[in-house]
Amino acid sequence: MKNYKLVLSYEGTRYRGWQRQGNTSGSLQEKLETLLSRMLEQQVELAASGRTDAGVHARMQVCSFRAETKRSPEDLLQELRRHLPEDIGAVSLEEADPRFHARLSCREKTYLYRIWNSEMPNVFTRRFQLRVPEKLDPDAMRSAAELLCGEHDFAAFCSLKNAKRSTVRELRSIEIRREGEELQLFFTGDGFLYNMVRILTGTLLEVGQGIRSPESVAEALLTKDRAQAGPTAPAQGLCLWEVRY
Repeated sequence: MKNYKLVLSYEGTRYRGWQRQGNTSGSLQEKLETLLSRMLEQQVELAASGRTDAGVHARMQVCSFRAETKRSPEDLLQELRRHLPEDIGAVSLEEADPRFHARLSCREKTYLYRIWNSEMPNVFTRRFQLRVPEKLDPDAMRSAAELLCGEHDFAAFCSLKNAKRSTVRELRSIEIRREGEELQLFFTGDGFLYNMVRILTGTLLEVGQGIRSPESVAEALLTKDRAQAGPTAPAQGLCLWEVRY
């Protein structure tokens, strides 16, 4: 039985997220597992570096799976590319170390949230950006971002369904860049909770709009109260940007 590492990119607009949901169709995991199982004539189960939500995109989603086959990774990759729809790209496929696991071996992830900060709409990027026509203050957002970085209990910044799981994570950096009318928020950490990046983004947007002070994020961290953080930003602006091992 061989172990494989598969790197994908996808536009998440029309999918119900990565994770297979029981008998409900429309997840990326279900689509990939069905195709690989047919190609390899055996049941294939994929493990992913992270479970992107419905409507969230990925520039670099890493998966691992085990299979018994004599076919080369290059041959399998070419067949994947022939059969996948245009909104899912098979970037690479290679045989991995037997101990490699896409999620458990992951050391660090970076997510990108894109904001179109202009009164003028951009119809060509509407599925990949959140449009915020109001003027934003990037410096205030950076001040708040500094307070969020480090190892904290991010209970106020997640929609965690299972309260028994730890909500402590290390947020290693938040980088805020402006490219013309686009504001780009890069979040790098050792792991992220359910909706964490989208809630962090919603909170930083409130800081940028002057709705809350930069210092208020420290209070939200301290209280661990979800009501003290900002709203959950929409899915379409979020992209799993890079995964590191």
